[in-house]
Amino acid sequence: MNREEALEVFRNSEEIVSADKVNQSVDTMAQSIKDAIGDEFPMVLSVMGGAAVFTGMLLPRLDFPLEFDYIHLSRYNNTTTGGAMQWRVAPRDSVRDRVVLVLDDILDEGATMAAIRDRILEMGASKFYSAVLCEKILTKEKPSHPDFCGFTVPDRYVFGCGMDAKGYWRNLPTIRALTTPR
Repeated sequence: MNREEALEVFRNSEEIVSADKVNQSVDTMAQSIKDAIGDEFPMVLSVMGGAAVFTGMLLPRLDFPLEFDYIHLSRYNNTTTGGAMQWRVAPRDSVRDRVVLVLDDILDEGATMAAIRDRILEMGASKFYSAVLCEKILTKEKPSHPDFCGFTVPDRYVFGCGMDAKGYWRNLPTIRALTTPR
């Protein structure tokens, strides 16, 4: 990994969602979440590392009592294709008998969120919700869909707002898509 490679990734991409649209979607999603679970005392779990930026944007907009923690389940490991799932930080017992809201950057094929959902429900959560900044539009069926979603993106490799391309550009305030093959 180096600076020139990161710049090359950026040059081979295009903006598909502006920073203003990202912020508007997070505002709308926060209100929807508040309407759905604002009267609960939910456990909110952020999926590291991609959801860090999205979580930082969303949490200040959730103006109701909640508890916060994180989990880490990875499939990509700085590549552009998913591999085997690896739990780096599993959910804690604090999810038992709780309404749980899991935050992630993107729902792509849905396998990661389905694995998280299944694990949390097996641990005794009373209700499971998921919120993602974006969901990728795919033609094949997915094992899970988000309860709250900022916006949909095309079936291309996207990055920015916490999502990376080969380990780069999580820090962008916009969403970009690669214009060259992965």
